[in-house]
Amino acid sequence: MALSIAALDEKYPNAARFRFGDNRELCTALLALTRSGAKTATCTPYRDIETGKQTMPRVGHHDIALDWDGVPALVIETTTISICRFDEVDEEFALSEGENNDLAGWRTDHQIYFERTGGFSPDMKVVCERFRVIEDLS
Repeated sequence: MALSIAALDEKYPNAARFRFGDNRELCTALLALTRSGAKTATCTPYRDIETGKQTMPRVGHHDIALDWDGVPALVIETTTISICRFDEVDEEFALSEGENNDLAGWRTDHQIYFERTGGFSPDMKVVCERFRVIEDLS
């Protein structure tokens, strides 16, 4: 039985709620990759932290991934965080995002995403977050 919002808030106090991606199709695909275990990392432009659009992840903190309609889907726990330039992200991290088969594909897709969501430059800072799934709420 699915947890009520109140029970979810009680079980995971201070958990931030977020959606993967910027559209329904991408959100659904990224949730599926996370559920399958293929996606164990994500990255955020540091500019989104600076502007308050996103909060800085914290190791050990729980977050609730929502589906596109705002329904809680997964609880994740941040396991590591690093900040680097986009052009310094290595293939091992890129592959842990589960979206591409190589670093070149990751860079192409993320450049397109970042251009569409606020701007891109190869030397932009990104927050690289690794996580583990704590609970599947489906």
